[in-house]
Amino acid sequence: MKPQLFAHVDCNNFYASCERMFRPDLIGRPIVVLSNNDGCIVARSAEAKQLGIKMGVPAFQVRSLLEQHSVAVFSSNYALYADISARVMTTLEQMVPQVEVYSIDEAFLDMAHLDKCLSVPKLALEIRSRIQKWIGITVCVGIAPTKTLAKLANHAAKIYPATQGVVDLRDSARQRRLMALVPVEEVWGIGRRLSKRLAALGINTALQLADAHPKLIRDTFSVTVERTVRELNGIACADVQPEAATKQQIISSRSFGERIFEFTDMQQAINEYTYRACEKLRLERQYAKAMSVFIRTSPFSDNTPQYSKTLTASLVRPSDDTRDFIALGQSLLQGVWREGHAYAKAGVMLGDFYAPGVYQLELFDGVASRPKSKELMQLLDRVNHSGLGKISFAGQGIAQTWGMKREHLSPSYTTQWTQLPVVK
Repeated sequence: MKPQLFAHVDCNNFYASCERMFRPDLIGRPIVVLSNNDGCIVARSAEAKQLGIKMGVPAFQVRSLLEQHSVAVFSSNYALYADISARVMTTLEQMVPQVEVYSIDEAFLDMAHLDKCLSVPKLALEIRSRIQKWIGITVCVGIAPTKTLAKLANHAAKIYPATQGVVDLRDSARQRRLMALVPVEEVWGIGRRLSKRLAALGINTALQLADAHPKLIRDTFSVTVERTVRELNGIACADVQPEAATKQQIISSRSFGERIFEFTDMQQAINEYTYRACEKLRLERQYAKAMSVFIRTSPFSDNTPQYSKTLTASLVRPSDDTRDFIALGQSLLQGVWREGHAYAKAGVMLGDFYAPGVYQLELFDGVASRPKSKELMQLLDRVNHSGLGKISFAGQGIAQTWGMKREHLSPSYTTQWTQLPVVK
């Protein structure tokens, strides 16, 4: 197998950093970002972490702490985060031959062969410097012969300031010294639940997991954990994947900011989620045939009757036309709707995907293609992605009173002309 070398690039406190980019008055001030409907804390700045604010805690439980320390609170601004992420990934693609976008704030880089013509640690420092200068986001970089070790190196780069944000973990002795210090739950893919089972076998550190017998680990847990053991020992079990895997399903769902009692409101919500799902479907360049619609009440409410139901159906032919799925979605909603409930969440799921042109049509299916469907959907997406206007279906409604609660939403600094920051 060819020698491998990976770098793992991770944006520090990404959501909080995006909010601070356009608010220099927040430098040094603790920041938290809330989940959908302003429910739980899903991101924290370093200052907020030092205050002891935990990840995932409901915001109302720490309200007094937030007020006491003047913590800046933001609703999730996914349009802003996605745009800043795209800029970070584009910068990385300009600096190395292959980039795997692992998540909105993480990427793996293929560094194999680069070390033959330049200093990889110097390149890592240049990556860190350029992203800071061009984008305004601080990143850490871990370098290692496997992805798991590169993630571990990045973890060390974050917690040890003396590393200047870059850790080179190619040396095996250095790998073992670090692994002896790292709890096993910090290893990529292990997590809290699996670490409890490993602790029962006396495995509490990354080094103890690396020294475990691979076959014993496979027989006790899974082949995935066995691969983690091999990767901790410097044996690469995965390559950089520049192309994202094709999705097998697309889900669009949200909890409502206000409970829905009326059928017309639920019709609008299902149409809105259907529109978003179909937009993603076209971005994936796929056609879908199956669709599911679900609605449910809140499982945390003790005072109202509980209800939850899902229905699935298929089109006669695969399609990426929003109008086809809006019609099917409304038909399914008729089947799942029941009066008298306070609905807290709904959503749609598209599945049974086909690449364009690979579906075998039935000779007598009796369905005629919609004229100019492709051109109409392309026009719809082009206008809505331009930032110059918005076209929607009448069934999505105008005043969506059931929409998400986002009381602390920051402006769309980079995607809306009317919300560009003003320099004074």
